[in-house]
Amino acid sequence: MNIMGAPAEKLALEAMALPAPERAELAHKLLVSLDSDADADAEMDADGLAEAVRRLGEIERGEVKPIAEDELFRRVRSRLGR
Repeated sequence: MNIMGAPAEKLALEAMALPAPERAELAHKLLVSLDSDADADAEMDADGLAEAVRRLGEIERGEVKPIAEDELFRRVRSRLGR
């Protein structure tokens, strides 16, 4: 059973054509909008999710290369002079 009207169907088709990171962010915002108690924490969560999805896209496109956790902490300690 489909309860969406023609405008919503059109929006859904357009949304499905978006890149995965944008679809994920849109889906999260829509879900948050259903929660009547959504507040600033939910928006921060949405921002964090959007950032994680953006970074995952960079990795998947080969724009950045992930590094191991121990290498990350070695680099951070080096920059902090520790």
